Amino acid sequence: MGNERWDCIVVGSGLGGLACAAYLAAAGRRTLVLESHYVAGGNSQVFRRRVAQHDFEFDVGIHYIGECGPEGKITRILRGVGIADRVRFRELDPDGYTTLVFPDFTFRIPTGWERYRERLLATFPAEASALAAVLDIMQEVAAGAGRLRAGEIDELTLFAECPAFLAWGLRPVTELFAHHGLSLRASAVLLGESGDYGVRPSKTPVVLQSGLTDHYMRGAFYPEGGGQVLAARLVEAIEAYGGEVRTQAPVQRIRCDAAGRVAGVTVGGKPGRPTAEIDAPVVVSNADLKRTCLELVGRERWSKETLERVERFRMSLPLFCCYLVLDADRVTGQPNTNYFLWGSHDIESIYAELEDGRLPDADFAYVTVASRKDPTNTRMAPAGWTNLQIMTLAPREYALWHATEGPATAGNAYHRDRGYRDAKAVLMERLIHAAERVLPGIGSEIYWKEAASPLTQERFTRSTGGTSYGIEFAIDQMGPMRLGPQTEIEGLFLTGASTPSGHGIGSVLRGGVATAGAVLGRNLLAAAWKGEVMGDPSRLPAADRLEDAWQACRGRARRGLAAERL
Repeated sequence: MGNERWDCIVVGSGLGGLACAAYLAAAGRRTLVLESHYVAGGNSQVFRRRVAQHDFEFDVGIHYIGECGPEGKITRILRGVGIADRVRFRELDPDGYTTLVFPDFTFRIPTGWERYRERLLATFPAEASALAAVLDIMQEVAAGAGRLRAGEIDELTLFAECPAFLAWGLRPVTELFAHHGLSLRASAVLLGESGDYGVRPSKTPVVLQSGLTDHYMRGAFYPEGGGQVLAARLVEAIEAYGGEVRTQAPVQRIRCDAAGRVAGVTVGGKPGRPTAEIDAPVVVSNADLKRTCLELVGRERWSKETLERVERFRMSLPLFCCYLVLDADRVTGQPNTNYFLWGSHDIESIYAELEDGRLPDADFAYVTVASRKDPTNTRMAPAGWTNLQIMTLAPREYALWHATEGPATAGNAYHRDRGYRDAKAVLMERLIHAAERVLPGIGSEIYWKEAASPLTQERFTRSTGGTSYGIEFAIDQMGPMRLGPQTEIEGLFLTGASTPSGHGIGSVLRGGVATAGAVLGRNLLAAAWKGEVMGDPSRLPAADRLEDAWQACRGRARRGLAAERL
């Protein structure tokens, strides 16, 4: 009968891949998404545990996001395929969506540039002039970058109309702070959420820190129903517009024909499962960049220059995450805020220790009480219980986890190693102790706990080094220094955290749309910003049919649905 054939294949079902597939399907391209895991969503997925006869859901990567208001960029991207009104967002505390905790003071970050400015100047009155100048530059840089991403201006216009971007946008943020004489304490506040991107301050471009701050200035949000909802709604759109999402379908190879053009993929190959070839003239990889280039495509297909670039790329620092269930109510009457805990004002030194392969002497932790962000979601925690996560950045080296290789090459036996389990347990207790600074007494309330190391991340996503953030978004690895969305191989496109759009929920969604635009030869981002809706939203199923977002992301065949093409 010949090989199965599609117009486009997307390898990997992170939000970038799903957004790309949704836009391609809405444009009439028969699009197949292939995911090796048993649930789609990548870092936006949840996992479940049965604890004390209750079902709990834990977010892997969606903890808080910006640009979700009526005209926010994420809202516009979802609206572009007809699903914006199918995702409801709950706003965190606008007077302090994030609380920064330092050894000698606490700072609550409010939404709105003016309120943020006022609070900073009130906290550091002796540095009012310097802070005002720095904030002016950050706002101008963020605004210019936003116009560029929206397709309103090109690079030449950006440099002409945004002198702050030309002067500072691509320089280290530490140079900006030093130029204006900011103290270590004031600089630490401005960098207080840098764990969201995990780059050493001296390698962080001003445009990155400015963009992160600006991202939340119009509100910080959490999707009602949990992080899996975003992926589930994109899956709905893909299927409604004639595409398909298949889970437990690992891609072994991206195939090229004799002329070097993309021909399709080879899927399967696990024990008991024969391989199968699926043809398509377009393949979009949402998989790890290095594995895409060096393994899925193969070294022989790339130019020497591209191979050297890919091999030189540094991966971002990975994360260590603790998931806790408390048999106590830490939701009722408590502020809906995130906590970033810093054991020192010297953030550069903390990152330096991590890059040297050591856990820092000064604590750094992110604490989020998930069940505060959506108390209506009984899957997250029943009444009277609390679901929370504690995270920190970790060194890149496998040695910290008593391993010499990651599970992508060495398999999954690592989690049975006593040294590995002990290392996890020690770091988990250290983070729980740190979290007592903002949630005193939680140590005695823990009913259940589990931790995920960088090896866990690599096991489930095959990300190089177990990072959640792709290649490091440093000055020498940003923008045009990255690959994609179009590649030198005809028919092969890239999307995801390591492409020019960068990592983070908003960035990978935007990148997925940009990649779909590259495939179609259209500026789909500009169209989405203007309110254009692709496809026919009347083909979408009734919104209330989504009773279980996790189940909806298991793929058509796994959900027992008919395999007919829509």
